[in-house]
Amino acid sequence: MPASQLGYAVHVAEGIPTTVADLPPDLDKRMWSPTSAVLITGEQDALLVDPLFTQSQAEALREWVTASRKNLTAVYITHGHPDHWLGLGAILKAFPSARAFAVASVIAQMRAQSTAEVLAERWQSRFTEPLAATAATAAIADPVPPGGLRLEGHELVPVELGHTDTDDTTCLHVPAIGLVVAGDAAYNNVHLMLAQSDSEGRRSWLRALDTIERLHPRVVVAGHKDPSARDAPEIITETRGYIRDFEAGIAATSTALELYHYMTQRYPRRINPGALWGSARAAKQ
Repeated sequence: MPASQLGYAVHVAEGIPTTVADLPPDLDKRMWSPTSAVLITGEQDALLVDPLFTQSQAEALREWVTASRKNLTAVYITHGHPDHWLGLGAILKAFPSARAFAVASVIAQMRAQSTAEVLAERWQSRFTEPLAATAATAAIADPVPPGGLRLEGHELVPVELGHTDTDDTTCLHVPAIGLVVAGDAAYNNVHLMLAQSDSEGRRSWLRALDTIERLHPRVVVAGHKDPSARDAPEIITETRGYIRDFEAGIAATSTALELYHYMTQRYPRRINPGALWGSARAAKQ
């Protein structure tokens, strides 16, 4: 029996305000970047990638998946940052026949990021909106099965990328439709979060982009994206260029504020300069 044709759809949760008080002089608040989830669909079944973060985001995502009228069979987690997966428990509760999967290194990061201390101090403290889970209720993915991930006869391939904006990241490659769900390895018209990437981390990120490029994707969905932007493979080159410009900016400036202005002058239309401020502060601490 021939495999069905696959498709995909992207849900973008809008950026949300944070409680972070450290601001550059041109901002009156810090925002969290808009975050994407992707539904890969067959004729009847579907697989969801990265089920978001807060209670309201998880509820909206659940309604969106329900409206697709597909049978959700699986969820894939690209990396351990909770803004991309803490809504997993809510999704599994709504779709009890679905199973969640991630590679072993991502599962370890999920466990580390969802302890009571880390969730309270590093994550919930930044937001007034409730997160989608607590340490007691956070769902953790299972290892990708030995036979890999499949959807209606098509292979879906986790690709380990190493460090991008955090350690142990992956993307999901869907060869049948030339799709790469990039997680945080690519950003689409949103300022990159480079606060966890030192010089070696930035080099690793560039190597990860090379890995994605060698897949020759026709579509690349970024984990943080401008909702109005196309999911074009050119965002690989754009993300690479941003990292290289940031590296040059570090060498050309003396303070976080100078680095911030160096980058905003080059990228005046990118969403969420607050993320850039955090990156500049980390680079110049």
